[in-house]
Amino acid sequence: MSDRLRAILKLEVPIIVVIGRRHMPLREVVGLMPGTIIDLPKNADEELELLVNNKSVGTGMAMKVGENFGLRLSFIGNVRERIEAMVGVAEEKTAEDKAAEALAEQLLAGQMG
Repeated sequence: MSDRLRAILKLEVPIIVVIGRRHMPLREVVGLMPGTIIDLPKNADEELELLVNNKSVGTGMAMKVGENFGLRLSFIGNVRERIEAMVGVAEEKTAEDKAAEALAEQLLAGQMG
């Protein structure tokens, strides 16, 4: 594995767990204050969505880990989907995008070989 690929694999990416989504009129958003409860249209026992770099890559159930929340994964996309979520897919690719895709291909070759 190249030094550059090792360095890229050490990069941190944003991980988000979505507990629910709701649309609200702007007048309600402006009126939010401490103590306001926002009802989310999702049952407490439904799976939560896992986003990497704002792209969905899996789902899981909320759980308690010590005093923190955690996510027990029940589905995670394949390696290619996760890499594409981190790299992004653009119609017009820059030289940087092409280099990132080449590194992703190297990673996939190492994962599958």
